Amino acid sequence: MASDSSSGLIDPSIFEYLKAHGEEELEVGDKLHQITAALNRHIATCQGLLSRIHATPTPKLQPLLKQVEEEGIKPEIEKVGELAQFTSNFPYYKYNQRWSRAIQSVVTTILLTGWLGGLGTESRPGELGRLLTIEEVGQILNVPVNLKDRDAFHITIEEYILALTDLTEELSRLSMNSVTMGDIDLTVRISSFIKDMFAGFQLLNLKNDIVRKRVDAVKYHVKKVEDVIYDLTLRNLIPKNEPSS
Repeated sequence: MASDSSSGLIDPSIFEYLKAHGEEELEVGDKLHQITAALNRHIATCQGLLSRIHATPTPKLQPLLKQVEEEGIKPEIEKVGELAQFTSNFPYYKYNQRWSRAIQSVVTTILLTGWLGGLGTESRPGELGRLLTIEEVGQILNVPVNLKDRDAFHITIEEYILALTDLTEELSRLSMNSVTMGDIDLTVRISSFIKDMFAGFQLLNLKNDIVRKRVDAVKYHVKKVEDVIYDLTLRNLIPKNEPSS
């Protein structure tokens, strides 16, 4: 009798609610997996196209960059838009870790394409060595950035900074391959850019351990490029009127 009396005190709606909530979580998780999986496929396509920069001389980059924009970045933009629309129905910080790494990769492809002279507009043509701001990246993706006043999808400062470290790593690799292609000017330009980036990073007061470690690793990208410049200097391959830093 005591057992029957005790069980009667439990409201069945409690478990009905928990069941419904659990099913909703599964549905949201499945949908996020579908979107991010498709986004990662587009990222892989974009990265594959961008890998060709390491064997493409600077004068011949524009056709490649156009292909990157059409076949890589444009599909990325569409899928990020779908992700932003779907997640607008849920708390941002509850799920954002599920797509943060993918968004960081998207931002990296955009920064690299922009740095190489792509993603130009009528008002501002593409320019080699241009670093897109986080606001410009947000405009390209048609999503807000660094939101503080509401809980919604956006590009975070941390994602942008991490993408910058990926950019310096990719450019340090390009600095070596540009020597192979005989483009010493590009190597020198990359050296100057990465050193400026590292100097800028030192001004940041970084709280996030992951971001701080990744930023600290940029010093190795600087060292890699410095070694290339040093070797070129020893071989008198850098014109005297060219700065080596």
